[in-house]
Amino acid sequence: MQILCLDLEGVLVPELWMEISKATGVDEIGLTTRDIPNYDELMKLRRAAMDRHVIGYRQIKDVLASVVPFDGADDFLNWARSQFQVAILSDTFYEFAMPLMRKLSYPFLLCHHLVIEQDRIVGYRRRQTDPKTKVVQALRSLELTVYASGDSYNDVGMLQSANSGFFFNPPSHVVEDYPDIPVVWNFDELQSNLQRVART
Repeated sequence: MQILCLDLEGVLVPELWMEISKATGVDEIGLTTRDIPNYDELMKLRRAAMDRHVIGYRQIKDVLASVVPFDGADDFLNWARSQFQVAILSDTFYEFAMPLMRKLSYPFLLCHHLVIEQDRIVGYRRRQTDPKTKVVQALRSLELTVYASGDSYNDVGMLQSANSGFFFNPPSHVVEDYPDIPVVWNFDELQSNLQRVART
């Protein structure tokens, strides 16, 4: 059996925090793991910015309801499902991502949970540290063949642990820091490379 593990934001859908930043005008909220690789530090900055600007969960939900997947994402996922067992491994939150999952025909998603009190995001519960890497390692320990694609620093462990991994449309500084990881720039390139390595 062959498994395809995909990042969500930056691969299938826009960066959700950047969408929130654009809608609220608060720049710090739009920082991502492309800017700050340390996830806990990044979330601390985001939460502080939300508190400072009094941005609640209901306002964020309204913003995210209008976000749509990238052009071609649904077609790519439909093809991928016909060739692989597909898992979405993300550092987002179920509370953010579920409306988008409907738009992508509900793929299997592993991510984190927010802690919300009286409309305020007060914290989060991570499934585990470095979960993307650990999922791929666990799948490979079952003697499954795993392919992976993601766009940022928090995907590196997943890509390096897979049988084959590809950066998807990454920023230049990520490519410069990890020149050994192959790069694809769109869904057509990702599909052709997956067909090549998996011989599908």
